[in-house]
Amino acid sequence: MTFRKLPTGMQDILPSECRILNHVREALSALFERSGYEPVLSAAVDYYDTYSQIANALPEERMFKFTDGDGKLLVLRPDATLSISRIAATKLERGSARLCYFANKWDAQNAGGLKSREIIQAGVERLGESGAFSDAQTIAFAVDCTRAAGLADPIVEIGHVGYFKGILEACGLTSAQAEEIRGLINAKDGLNAERVLRAAGAGGATLDAVRTLPTLFGGTEVFDRAEALTDNREALSALAHLREVGRILVDMGYEKNICFDLGTVKRLSYYSGVVFSGFVKELGVPVLSGGRYDTLADDFGKHIPAVGFAMGLKRVLVALERQGNLPPAPAAGCAVACEKGAERAAGELCRKLSAGGSRVTLLAEYGEEALRSASADEKYYVTAKGVRKI
Repeated sequence: MTFRKLPTGMQDILPSECRILNHVREALSALFERSGYEPVLSAAVDYYDTYSQIANALPEERMFKFTDGDGKLLVLRPDATLSISRIAATKLERGSARLCYFANKWDAQNAGGLKSREIIQAGVERLGESGAFSDAQTIAFAVDCTRAAGLADPIVEIGHVGYFKGILEACGLTSAQAEEIRGLINAKDGLNAERVLRAAGAGGATLDAVRTLPTLFGGTEVFDRAEALTDNREALSALAHLREVGRILVDMGYEKNICFDLGTVKRLSYYSGVVFSGFVKELGVPVLSGGRYDTLADDFGKHIPAVGFAMGLKRVLVALERQGNLPPAPAAGCAVACEKGAERAAGELCRKLSAGGSRVTLLAEYGEEALRSASADEKYYVTAKGVRKI
């Protein structure tokens, strides 16, 4: 019977997990507020064409689609950043803003392992900013958010799509071919990546560079190796930008929380510069992901350079458990029971105890006997004659 089960990739969040999720949200919300970010929430339902008829179109098969009463095709929010780019281009008067959000997105194909088709996210978007200092601040804040969520020893891996684009530039690849090669490289399928490159007429230097990409991981020493692989202007500019981002992050005190990875490349039409992913060693998948996307708002009629990231809060919960860093369960608090006719006095006592900071439960059963099975640090019984602490 399907009503007893959930669709693949969907999960319920039970009370104990929901309490931890709320704890993480509160910690992040406080950090967002202290750091000058303003909250925003895009509509959960939008038109299908908003995401399918733009330059940065999302794959049709990844969207949850349904039909409106007027026959128009709708989707559940498939991407928080695109929806906020729409808001920025069409509804915000200012050309710059620092926004934060807590929102769900839905991915029809994202299922299996630690993946989910309903993704609970917290994120920030820095709109109207450009340059290495903006990128470095965003990465530093990603580290701060990971720590605020309760995770220890986060590492952010940083790359740049310009390096990959520059290496492939001389091949004259179509955007579809470049995207195919990107996917093959991320899947560590060097054989098929080389096959596509050879078919496109790639020379030996390009093939050597692509073969070397997976090894370009580590500290600032990777830059010298990466520079030796190419003389392409865009690729070298990307490396210079990464050097500056790294310098700033070291100066800000984040040296132990960053490394560089030029071999993992994110979606080329979406990102325009720096890209990064945040990890903890207890989890084999990112807990956050982000980068620079200067052209997303162009699809909605306004050019707004931007950089940001999103955290997957379900993954944060798994990482907290594996690190042994789950927040403590709340104190049992107080339990109050009363006799018939003493309901008003019992309610007044509960309000008094709550005002003092206690967690209070007013039992639904009458009589002192109801308190025997109550889990509480303090127990009170209220009668017409007064209050008695059990």
